[in-house]
Amino acid sequence: MSINNPIIEVKNITVSYGNLTVLQNVSFEISKGEIFVIVGGSGCGKSTLLRQLIGLEIPETGDILFDGIDFINAVDIDRKRILSKFGVLFQSGGLFASMTIAENIKLVLENYTDLDNYEIDKIIDIKLASVGLTGFRNYYPSEISGGMKKRAALARAMALDPDILFFDEPSSGLDPVTAASLDKLIMKINEVFGTTMIIVTHDLASILNISHRIIMLDKSVKGILAEGTPDYLKNLESNPKVFEFFNRV
Repeated sequence: MSINNPIIEVKNITVSYGNLTVLQNVSFEISKGEIFVIVGGSGCGKSTLLRQLIGLEIPETGDILFDGIDFINAVDIDRKRILSKFGVLFQSGGLFASMTIAENIKLVLENYTDLDNYEIDKIIDIKLASVGLTGFRNYYPSEISGGMKKRAALARAMALDPDILFFDEPSSGLDPVTAASLDKLIMKINEVFGTTMIIVTHDLASILNISHRIIMLDKSVKGILAEGTPDYLKNLESNPKVFEFFNRV
């Protein structure tokens, strides 16, 4: 599917580990402001694909472009500029246990901006308020619930006002009510700020509730088995594997 002026372009990327090829010639585009969800069975390459997109790994072949700029070959200032355009919410939350919530957010701002401490403190308060954690700046991760940790990690991911947010299994480890609350927060941020969201998840309720468009990866094709809106994929009876996945048949 071709998109006018995509914010992310993935072109024919192949990822192998030794003799095992996980992704082969995978291509897709993501438009600005889209909630784009990556799904598939265990071992299909969801996490592998995410690692390529956020720069933790480099694909064997292919290109990844952010706003038309080559991410894979970017170095130094250019790479830092691209990295500052997105935030990542890791599956575990990824908060530093030895730091307070405020200190976790401050770390990002100190590394990527020239703001003074007063300005940084103001931004920390704004970001915590935006995820419903006003008053929790001096708490340590061990002192708050799993759902609150995810919100705190989201506040940190939003610290630089990123154009793009990546989520790795955001509802992992959360009860259904807390997971639904996080989904609502994700949709609100997308609606209010127009932030592009790329989400890896296996939570079907979340997938059907929040996604604008979905790609389904599958081991058999080493890439994208199907692509489309939640309604389209849920009713794709012509492809039994896709239909069964989205209907839990």
